[in-house]
Amino acid sequence: MTSSIVEVFQPGDLIALDGGDHDYDELLDLIGERRFVLLGEASHGSHEFYRERSRITQRLIEERGFTVVAAEADWPDASRVNSYVMGRSDDPDARAALEGFERFPSWMWRNKDIVEFVEWLRAHNQEHIDEQFKAGFYGLDLYSLHASMEAVITYLHSVDPEAASEARERYSCFDHVRAEGAEYGRAVTLDHMVPCEDVVVAQLVAMQKKTAELLARDGWTAEERLFSASQNARLVHNAERYYRTMYSGSVSSWNLRDQHMAETLAHLVEHHDRHFGPTKVVVWAHNSHVGDARSTELGSAGELNVGQLVRTAWGEDSFLIGFTTDHGRVTAASNWGEPAERKHVRPALRGSYEELFHLAQHDRFLIRLGDQAPVTLERERLERAIGVIYRPETERRSHWFSAHLPSQFDAVIHIDHTTAVEPLERTAIWDTGEPPETYPSGL
Repeated sequence: MTSSIVEVFQPGDLIALDGGDHDYDELLDLIGERRFVLLGEASHGSHEFYRERSRITQRLIEERGFTVVAAEADWPDASRVNSYVMGRSDDPDARAALEGFERFPSWMWRNKDIVEFVEWLRAHNQEHIDEQFKAGFYGLDLYSLHASMEAVITYLHSVDPEAASEARERYSCFDHVRAEGAEYGRAVTLDHMVPCEDVVVAQLVAMQKKTAELLARDGWTAEERLFSASQNARLVHNAERYYRTMYSGSVSSWNLRDQHMAETLAHLVEHHDRHFGPTKVVVWAHNSHVGDARSTELGSAGELNVGQLVRTAWGEDSFLIGFTTDHGRVTAASNWGEPAERKHVRPALRGSYEELFHLAQHDRFLIRLGDQAPVTLERERLERAIGVIYRPETERRSHWFSAHLPSQFDAVIHIDHTTAVEPLERTAIWDTGEPPETYPSGL
């Protein structure tokens, strides 16, 4: 341990975490009565990030009255989970409720930590008769183009078969590409098909008119079904734009995706506020979505994200929390669509925030940021981001960017050594893990 580096943190800068019941007492004090708490993760495949987000969320639900968990997940798949935790589905358990998460990367949601949290959420809700005190699970993402179209048609068929037929006719524009949206975007880019922009707008407008007509119907459950169908129609509209844009090679598709997630969050809050008064929301997403993009080199290049949009919309009512790690293992693929592997996470690069935290006197700690940040963090440094793909052979180029941590987040939780999240469907390649001899040693 290098004392000259350790000593840059003063007593009280780091709040040690020991796994006990009081770990996050000070964090909850920092959050206060804020309505929007965004919980990040430095990778999509680290067990400790999932576990600690669950622990924090459980306390926010039990002690601070949070009733919405909004995750970086597809809306239709999350809706099935929401039905389960609300006691409105035939799924026998959380594993079954999570079966909708089939699209790559399924391990993000079909893993043991999520099963435990979903079961906890259901048990919590069973203790409350009043819907106002139950906590729901919702998806913010927009990858479910075809599943959302089917969800719109299925809902309309139950309330207005003629409207369902009209929706099916409009959405038939996509019949040329039965795979998910990337194939549609490619076909439009290559002029192999006419864009479906006009038909998805027409269906969204029709759905909005139908919403106005059906809102007069009684019952929270009926309105929840209507809201979910309307959100699926909005998702199809935004996903169509997203997939047309993703081949342009610009930041536009990223921005469309995060704008969609922020809009979905706003619709969720408006929907719950109308019935129950001011709603408190926990957001689960990657650090790259949760941390304010304006404090990173990606923001300088024109990217925006959910954290930035939430801060802009709700200001002091929001609280952004990041997670960091130095080394360990992670569940990730080598390329998009490939099987999940259990890979070694390379130790942090020199000059990074993670390196600085690794040399501190605690293995796990919370650090206050904003105007309470230690002076040593004021300099811009490197920060790591591992998504569903991890390529240690191109570590610097693929997974590091410059950021100003004190303005990117309101607090950060550092867990020095992390382990791989365990998929429900373990494979031989995951069980074997990356052997030590393939672990990169150079930079």
